[in-house]
Amino acid sequence: MNHEHPEFLWYNGKIVPWDNVTIHATVIPSLTSSVFEGIRAYWNPDEGRLYGFRFREHYERFADSIKLMRMNVPYSVDEFVDGSVETLRRNGHDSDAYLRPAAYSGYPHQGGHWMPDPDQVQDVFIHTKSWPSILTREDGIHCGFSSWTRIPDHILPPRIKCHANYANSRLASIETSINGYEGALILNMQGKVAEGPGACVMMVRRGKVITPPVTAGILESITRDTLIEISRDALGLEVEERDIDRTELYVADEAFFCGTGLEVIPIASIDRYPLGDGQIGPLTLKIRSLYHDLVRGIDKRYAHWRIAI
Repeated sequence: MNHEHPEFLWYNGKIVPWDNVTIHATVIPSLTSSVFEGIRAYWNPDEGRLYGFRFREHYERFADSIKLMRMNVPYSVDEFVDGSVETLRRNGHDSDAYLRPAAYSGYPHQGGHWMPDPDQVQDVFIHTKSWPSILTREDGIHCGFSSWTRIPDHILPPRIKCHANYANSRLASIETSINGYEGALILNMQGKVAEGPGACVMMVRRGKVITPPVTAGILESITRDTLIEISRDALGLEVEERDIDRTELYVADEAFFCGTGLEVIPIASIDRYPLGDGQIGPLTLKIRSLYHDLVRGIDKRYAHWRIAI
């Protein structure tokens, strides 16, 4: 396959060549209302096979995003799943891959881009690319809290993946990067821990896995849901979904980000407070190792989460 870009995209229900999908510059101002997803597929080298991970759940969230943004998209979850599988096959992926579906208004609006036209059907594409996993990373990242507050649900809905939401994430990321950190953490309007700019956060304290609830101003994360289930059911760990104070993270034994892009990435320190001994914690390693084996189909449990490409 072409490593600069894939040969094919799924575009409005059809597999089409990359160069056939274009957008006019005048549409750019309306793209803040666009929605997207981030999905992974993992290569199993022993089987010589690619496995898509939780495609259906991702596209159910995509459908929620489309609904909340009042978009007119005539495709079903099944059509998105089938289109993703076919696009990966047509592009010949033989390594870890990332999928980026997006729905957007492909034509300039009359009368202001914030007013939806009920008769206008939004464009949808599914883009695939090679993107290696970082699940074998051997060190944690150093994070800091941003002074920016996480957007609350009554202003913008953080539970969905709308591009407008990520201006909030961008500001937090830039600020903490300037301050010398590799990652950012964001508090919500109540002063409790929300999430990172592009991933949810989980911590380990006194043997329990603890993570903020979905009502804390966070994305309804597929990866977070996965880790909660496997931690409880496969590893026998106690998991709590509850509010977390900023200082509670400082004294946590372990912490990590989780998301489709970042997968499971350990946090070594927060605001220069080391977590534990500053190394990857034992429960983080167990959770990450099991996740690694499940997404690749090495561990055959939870087969309903995987789809063979």
